[in-house]
Amino acid sequence: MLEPKQLDDLARRLAENMPEGLKVLREDLSRGFRSTLETGLGRLDLVTREEFDVQAAVLARTRAKLEALAARVAELEAASHPSATKTAATSPADTGAPAGTDPEPPSA
Repeated sequence: MLEPKQLDDLARRLAENMPEGLKVLREDLSRGFRSTLETGLGRLDLVTREEFDVQAAVLARTRAKLEALAARVAELEAASHPSATKTAATSPADTGAPAGTDPEPPSA
């Protein structure tokens, strides 16, 4: 959320940029802009930079754990089904056979 000083500064700049005929009402406009800004920004679901950084760090740790777990699962699957990985590694594309066909067994 914006700090009160930043909010006041933004409201003041908006009031200063009003046409000359309305500058008489500058103080009222400044208060009105501040109130409108507070209300509008209050409706937004904003977080502080610190909260954002904390959540970004949590996400990074979670992604790293997920990648480690995925690698571990792959290792365990490979260890429990060694023949499945061997046949999966030799796909029809690797043998030059058309897709969707089994490669021909070697002639003896």
